[in-house]
Amino acid sequence: MPVPSAPDESNNTRPVIGLIGGIGAGKSHVASILQEEGCFIVESDAIAHEALEDPHVREAILLHFGTNVLAADGRFDRAKLAERIFTDAGLRATLEGIVHPWIERERRARTAGASSSSRAIVIDAPLLLEVGLDRECDHVLFIDAPEDVRRARLMGHRGWSAAQCSVREAAQLPLSQKRARATAVIENAGDGETADRLLRAAIHAFLVSIERA
Repeated sequence: MPVPSAPDESNNTRPVIGLIGGIGAGKSHVASILQEEGCFIVESDAIAHEALEDPHVREAILLHFGTNVLAADGRFDRAKLAERIFTDAGLRATLEGIVHPWIERERRARTAGASSSSRAIVIDAPLLLEVGLDRECDHVLFIDAPEDVRRARLMGHRGWSAAQCSVREAAQLPLSQKRARATAVIENAGDGETADRLLRAAIHAFLVSIERA
């Protein structure tokens, strides 16, 4: 995996927040709340989707994976790609080696273009710790949720099986390591209006605390 170089601190006076947590913990929802709070969000998953449309990335992936990972419309079938890479660590490393440099360039470009009025820059990346992006962050926020809650969300919202949840979690750092490397933790253990109100209050308090630090 590529290792990001050190950021140019002279051009960035806004805090940089890295968002981490288990799959299904609700990081995307937290990111949307942070955006409502005035933060600029850089979402690596969304950038990864765009990377697959790049002709050079497409050519490199097809060279290693063949055309059987394409859908009927000629685009990449992300489910087929996922099935291949989450059962073969070597193929996963190959895909990451192709896609991650593109994602990193685009991430830096978007960060550089963030409005100066942004309250903070938030990096939402599934492999933030694995690729060393935490070194570019002033704060690393871990979103915590019990395993049964996370799996219920994944099975209900994404239609994953319990086995698929386990395989994808195994491809990331253990949650204990993620939590240990975080500088702050926010619980997102429930769903519904009351839980969302508590989550929003916790996120607001977190932002206020880092601004006062």
